[in-house]
Amino acid sequence: MSTSADTPWSSSHPATSTRSAPPPASRGAAAAANEAGPPEDALGTKRRIQGIDLARGVAVCLMILSHGVNGLLRFDQFTSWGMVPVHAITKFSSSLFFLVFGVAMAVAFVPKTTAPDWPERRNKLLRRGLVILFWYKVLTIVEMQHLHEAPQIVDALLYRRFPSYVEILGFYAIALLWIPFALPLWRRLPTALRWASPALVALLAWAVARYVPFGSAEPLQALLVEHPDHYTWGQLSRAPLVLAGLLIGELVRSHCHDARRRRWLSFAVMGCGALLLSAFFVAVAPAVDEHLHAVARNAGKHPPELLFMLFSVGGALVLLGLALLGGERAARALRPVTLIGSDALQAFIFHIAIIFLLFRGLLGLFHEVEYGVALTLTLILILATAGWIHFYQALQAAGRRRSRAS
Repeated sequence: MSTSADTPWSSSHPATSTRSAPPPASRGAAAAANEAGPPEDALGTKRRIQGIDLARGVAVCLMILSHGVNGLLRFDQFTSWGMVPVHAITKFSSSLFFLVFGVAMAVAFVPKTTAPDWPERRNKLLRRGLVILFWYKVLTIVEMQHLHEAPQIVDALLYRRFPSYVEILGFYAIALLWIPFALPLWRRLPTALRWASPALVALLAWAVARYVPFGSAEPLQALLVEHPDHYTWGQLSRAPLVLAGLLIGELVRSHCHDARRRRWLSFAVMGCGALLLSAFFVAVAPAVDEHLHAVARNAGKHPPELLFMLFSVGGALVLLGLALLGGERAARALRPVTLIGSDALQAFIFHIAIIFLLFRGLLGLFHEVEYGVALTLTLILILATAGWIHFYQALQAAGRRRSRAS
């Protein structure tokens, strides 16, 4: 499988088996192996890091769980246990998305920024961003057609207002139009500056949000650092998570040949997540239940606030560490989740279409079912999404075989 078209939203970024490669003969060989990243199979193609697909799949499944139930019910229709813990843990999904985005970039693209064919790879990333932008606009119409008038939909298409369920696609579309130009710079940065970059960019985002007078340019503020009246993911405000993912991805790439180091890296990632979750629970004690319900209702999500981010990022790091630790074995055991993670864009297209065109539109289920029914339909939707991606990838494989045969 070629890696030239790899993106975090496609099914073709390089990966590695969970088995360790034979130890290199010298330190120089070890350094070269780490720089090269994941090993190649007998055909010279990169094998996938199944843990990355699994982590992305977990993020998508949690988001489908949130969208499916919340797309059919009001918060006051949720059961108590449906709000906490079920809906609360879906708040891990967005942070996990941004982390995995950075990890995949570090594994698939950062090592290639000095290669002669980097301009071609960069341009394919840019084209992928345009594809995602197209589907973001299409799915904006799909989401808004149920409850909004045509002028409101046009405003959303022109960035004068924003949808909510598909807005994360908008983040990725814009990010893929500038991050490819930043990756070579990232690779050339001193190590200390790379490790400091998440904190530095977080400080920059805070300063921009606090001191830059956006005035009536609310959409621009929303796209950069978020705005309380718009459900958006800011390029600057969420960039620290992407940068953290880049750092984790560099470590994944460096240690992909050493099973023991991979395990320790997984434990370290989980440990960082556990520390953030612990900080959240300490900060909100003794009103833990009250604050968990607030998080479940998106309090502090847009723009990001400290308590929400402690909970969301902490849980995301724990899930990412578990996925990296489980690796190929866990990915096989959770095959439907891994399938969903192998093509997140198709997962979004499918589940948004089903929720808004079938559940809401054709079946008229909006606010008309109980929580248990909404949850059951959503779980079925997750499995159906995996089935759709399996079918879609089979069609792609058949098309490639016909192309080679001709």
